[in-house]
Amino acid sequence: MRITEHFVESGGWFIHLKQSWAPEHLDRTLRPLVIIPGYGMNSFIFGFHPQGTSMARCLAEAGFEVWSVNMRGQGPSRPMNGRVIEPSLEAYATVDLVNAIEFILAETACETNRVDLIGASLGGSVVYAYLALHHEQNKVGSVVTIGGPLRWVVVHPMLKVAFASPAIAGMVRFPYTQMLARHAFPLLSRIPGVLSLYMNAKHLDLSHAQDLTKTVDNLHGSINRDLAFWMQNTDLVVAGVNITEALVKVRHPLMVILGNKDGIVPPETALAALDAWGGEDKTSINVGTPDDWYAHADLFVGNEAPQRVFTPIADWLLARQTYRA
Repeated sequence: MRITEHFVESGGWFIHLKQSWAPEHLDRTLRPLVIIPGYGMNSFIFGFHPQGTSMARCLAEAGFEVWSVNMRGQGPSRPMNGRVIEPSLEAYATVDLVNAIEFILAETACETNRVDLIGASLGGSVVYAYLALHHEQNKVGSVVTIGGPLRWVVVHPMLKVAFASPAIAGMVRFPYTQMLARHAFPLLSRIPGVLSLYMNAKHLDLSHAQDLTKTVDNLHGSINRDLAFWMQNTDLVVAGVNITEALVKVRHPLMVILGNKDGIVPPETALAALDAWGGEDKTSINVGTPDDWYAHADLFVGNEAPQRVFTPIADWLLARQTYRA
C-alpha cells in the first residue's frame, strides 16, 4: 500500500486528505473512492482493522484509488491562522466535501472526471446533503452509506435524552473522547454490554484496544446542536433545504449498509434513504442475525467486516463503473 497525505484549504481550515492505493492492483479506469467519516470519528478507522484488512486496503486491493477525508475539526485537520471556525453539517456538505472532491479530481492518478462516495455514519448524512444540494451539477458516480441516518424514524432512548435540548447539546464540548475510550474499551472484555449501543464485543479483537481508541474523535458542541435540532425535526434540514424531500431528485446508484441491532443509527433510520431516493438502482445490506447481531462500530472494525461489508462494497461499485449522471 502506498499512502500520501494532503492538506487542502477549505473555508478557514486545512482539511486533511489521505490518498491510498496498491500499485500492483490499481486500475486507473476506475473512479476514485472518497470516504467521509462520521460523528466522533476520524479517517483512521478506514486505514485500520484489528485483524489486518482495513476498508482502505480491501478497496485498494480491488483496484481502487482510495481517499479518506477528515473534515474541519476531525483528525489532523486544523484551522488556518489559529482561528477556529466551528464545524457544522452545512459546512461539511457545502464547503469541505466540495473542496475535497475538486482537489481529488485534480490530483488523482485515475483517468476519470467523477468520484464514488462512501459515507460512514454521519458521513453518510453529509453525502445525502451534498447530493441533495448539488443534484443538478456534481461529479459523483455511485454512492454507498454505512450506518448513515437521514430521517430519524427511530431514535434510541439514550440519544433522545442526550439530544433533547439543542441549547444544552450545543454547550457540550468533549475534547477527551480518546482518553475516555482508552478506559472504556478494556471494559468490553469484562462487561460486554457496557458499549452494546455502539458495538458487539464478541465481534471485536480487543488485543488492539489502544489502536481502537484512535478511531474515535472529539465531540463538537456545534455538531451536537445540529444533531439535536435534526432529531427534533425528524428530517435533516441543511441550508434551509429539507434533505429528505430533496433526495427525490437524486438518481445515482445507492447502496445502504446497516447493522441489524445498531443502537446509534437504528435500521429504520438508515433505511429511510431508500424511500427518499429518486434513483431506481438502490439496494441495502442488513448485516447480522438475531443470534449474531451487529451494532454500529462492528460495520467498520468487526472481525468479519472485510467479508461482510468491505468486499460487498467493492463488488457493487465495480459493477457500476459505467454509470453516468
